Parts: sequence; structure tokens; C-alpha cells
Amino acid sequence: MTKGTTSFGERHNKSHTTCRRCGKVSYHIQKKECSSCNFPAAKMKRQNFSKAKRRRTEGTGRMRYMKTLTRKFKNGFREGTQAKKRVQN
Repeated sequence: MTKGTTSFGERHNKSHTTCRRCGKVSYHIQKKECSSCNFPAAKMKRQNFSKAKRRRTEGTGRMRYMKTLTRKFKNGFREGTQAKKRVQN
């Protein structure tokens, strides 16, 4: 038996399928665990040596909360007040 081209024709069993959380083909069917995001664990998998860190970190999505935070911080997180009327000269 050779270990090259002829062996590759026999590979037709899939160990991984699409993950529900991250969408990658990294969900191991027998282990029932994603090798990319660690689904079904509550916390996302994160390693310090991978490029996936840059792909998944904050600032890569919509940042619905974070994008208004600098403005709110600048104004001292005030709420329920009305802006003062400006007098036109």
C-alpha cells in the first residue's frame, strides 16, 4: 500500500461538520465539540498565538455599546438632562 495519491481516494468519512456558533467546518461529530470556538462551552476558545484573536476581538463587529462609550465618558455619563440653550449672536 502506498502512502500517497492512492490513499487519498479512500478518504470519504467526515469527522468535522459546520459549527452552529462560529460557522466553520470545525465541529467534531463524535466529540460533539467545535475545535475552533469550543462550542458548546459557554466561553469562546481563545489562544494567544493565533490570528483568530485579531479576527474575533472587540472592534471587529458592530460595537453597539462600545462606539458610543467615548462620547458618554467625555460628558461624565450624565443622563436625563437637557442641553442648555445656546444664544445666537
